[in-house]
Amino acid sequence: MPLIGLIITIALAIVHGFISTFKVDAYIPQYRWLSFAGGVSISYVFLDIFPELSHAQAEITHSSFPLSNYLENHVYLLALLGLTLFYGLDRLALTSRRWKVANDERDRAGARVFAIHIAAYALINAIFGYLLQELSDHNLWQCILLFFAAALHFFIMDYALRDHHPILYDRWGRWILTGAILVGAIAGSSLYLNKLFVSMVWAFLAGSILLNILKKELPEAERTCFWSFMGGASLYAALILLI
Repeated sequence: MPLIGLIITIALAIVHGFISTFKVDAYIPQYRWLSFAGGVSISYVFLDIFPELSHAQAEITHSSFPLSNYLENHVYLLALLGLTLFYGLDRLALTSRRWKVANDERDRAGARVFAIHIAAYALINAIFGYLLQELSDHNLWQCILLFFAAALHFFIMDYALRDHHPILYDRWGRWILTGAILVGAIAGSSLYLNKLFVSMVWAFLAGSILLNILKKELPEAERTCFWSFMGGASLYAALILLI
């Protein structure tokens, strides 16, 4: 694994373990920093994720994958599957919270839902950690921008999971996700997976990222700051285009 990949892995693990507990709301209004993060994330989707999906589609199209002669846009189907699965998990958490409130309990998801939620996100983190070995193809500035976008995404993902599981997430969840990304990175440095398989896994991961961006990182219209959103989107886009 390249040194820059190792550094980013450790830095993202620190985001999960420690920085995500930082109370940003005490210094910056929530609607402003969420809007800024949403802008960065949308630029990340259009300028990083979509091109990567296109590249993954080319990998699958030119492979000997058994279904490649019968299905078109395979990679986008996998992305849709990832998006749908994580949407279902989010709905499961919301349903659990509503059930508890209806039964005069605290507004939080149940322990079983927490276990399912964290297991799914731990898998995503492990995949992301594994894919960081691909950073050998990126220059230093590209790696820094990737870390910036990923750190914001992880920070808001932690924020959303803590909202569903206010006690269990801080006690167990953040450490499980921290460990997962480290395990994925270790696997990436010692295991070699087929390029086609990696492309398919990346597509599934991209679907989950897209859902989190659309649902968590684009706040509702009445709780947004257009200029913060525009600033985040413009800043990230400009930096991507400049390098």
